[in-house]
Amino acid sequence: MEKKQLKKLIDVAAGKIPADLVIKNCKVVDVYNAVIIEGDIALCEGLIAGVGHYEGIQEIDAKGQYAAPGFIDSHIHVESSYVSPEELGRLIVPHGTTTIIADPHEIANVCGLKGLDYMIKASEGTALDIKWMLPSCVPATPFEHAGAVIDAETMKEPIKHEKILGLGEFMDFPGVIGANDGVLDKLLVAKNQGKCIDGHSPGVTGNALNAYAAARIHTDHECATVEELQDRIARGMYVLLRQGSACHNLRELLKGVTHLNSRRCLLCADDCQPKTILSIGHLDNHLRICVDEEIDPIIAIQMASLNSAECFGLEDRGAIVPGLRADIVLMDNLKDFKVQRVFIAGQEASSNGIYNLPVNPYDTSETKGSFHVKDFSKEKLRLKINSHQANVINILPGGVVTSKEVAEIKRDENGEFIYDPSSDIVKVSVVERHQDTGNVAVALLKGYGIREGAVALSVAHDSHNIIVVGVNDEDMAFAVEQLIKQDGGIILVKDQKVLESMPMPIAGLMSDKSGEWVHEKLTHIHKTAHETLHINQDVEPVMTLCFMSLAVIPEIKLTDMGLFDVTKFDFITIEA
Repeated sequence: MEKKQLKKLIDVAAGKIPADLVIKNCKVVDVYNAVIIEGDIALCEGLIAGVGHYEGIQEIDAKGQYAAPGFIDSHIHVESSYVSPEELGRLIVPHGTTTIIADPHEIANVCGLKGLDYMIKASEGTALDIKWMLPSCVPATPFEHAGAVIDAETMKEPIKHEKILGLGEFMDFPGVIGANDGVLDKLLVAKNQGKCIDGHSPGVTGNALNAYAAARIHTDHECATVEELQDRIARGMYVLLRQGSACHNLRELLKGVTHLNSRRCLLCADDCQPKTILSIGHLDNHLRICVDEEIDPIIAIQMASLNSAECFGLEDRGAIVPGLRADIVLMDNLKDFKVQRVFIAGQEASSNGIYNLPVNPYDTSETKGSFHVKDFSKEKLRLKINSHQANVINILPGGVVTSKEVAEIKRDENGEFIYDPSSDIVKVSVVERHQDTGNVAVALLKGYGIREGAVALSVAHDSHNIIVVGVNDEDMAFAVEQLIKQDGGIILVKDQKVLESMPMPIAGLMSDKSGEWVHEKLTHIHKTAHETLHINQDVEPVMTLCFMSLAVIPEIKLTDMGLFDVTKFDFITIEA
């Protein structure tokens, strides 16, 4: 800040000169005292000068609306919205979100630091302030092939970038707990720069959790129970209460939030598709859920603003007080949190649910051409099993966690798996798409419910190889081949004909179209998946499938290298 700007800010705050803009007649949410203050908000060159009685060159009458600090999503993956950073900003700013803490480890697993560079540059095309975490686990585990390797040495320069707040979610919790040499090197990269480290420690308890926290892992968004929330807060960690398109932990975790521990609790989406945003919103919906669960609305707003700002060292935002950024959300009440106007750094970015500012798309050419598949053929989908008893990936309802189940299966005279329409067990395969390894791993999936055709995706967390599921090899192979031709995304086929598809040319992860276009496409895809392919009605056909390769979420998953038991952190055989 220059001296001239500071003087003007002080003069406006003191009432000596008119403010650039005054939002009159507000009920201001004071997140420090947890009270409501009635008054005007004076803005000066993108900052808040004061709350009280002010005159401005421009004035807006809020007519008694509530003014809250701009909402901060404390952990989200832009790529999982299936739209570009600029487009995500257009979608969520009207819901009161002014800042997000984004972890681009999806695109980094495909494109490496080139992908991170694209995301940072693209984020300049939206009013939404996107802060980035440097992906910590590329690849997510050593048990799969990704498109890049980001080691400690590679991290040393990008961690210094002003847009990088710290190290992204450290999914290799066994490596932390075991004090793995390469893991320690990564942790020290962040520590030596004074930057925070995001956590990811599902199911970790006791001394193992002590070991994880001793590394000063700062946060965790993988809590599923009140006990896990309390365990992490007791060890000095912040807990990110997640409510996204795939995982819905917020209501359960709110049972453990009290007025005594709430300041260690933040709100996040993790993964949020356009359908979710367009139908129920973003953090405004989190706030509605909080109040519905009898959380004081001001405490809920603290979790959506001040707590996140303090957690990530964003000292310039998180409250409506003199000297901070003018990130302000106007709402009618503190029950349904219907957002009327949104100001970001003093600029009115949204009004009446409409994003007011231009969207400036960044060139995506550097992220294209991300398919390098060697010698794929239908024959690679054959699954020979030396037993009638097989280890099966069983989808558990309501999330992305699976269980390992032993099931009786049918085999032909050569010992190859035969699909039985009377049994909800089908083939699932992961096809390596980054390094021309030719790897194709095949396993068995239960609970998905598909009875016709095949579904293939190039979104398969976290290495984002191709994942395909189907009732016959012909449709599965056809789906993979057509997916590659369309530059990735999603495809549904039956009888070797394309039923629905959504190309995602940005690294095979994101569309270059609008959120509304993506929403309409996904709606048709879901309808076809349920009605034509007969996928279980209670299964989200896309989001569920793309997590079946995530080898850091219990209990059993499939990577391009084979069937992986997350509880043992090792590969297992198909034969039970």
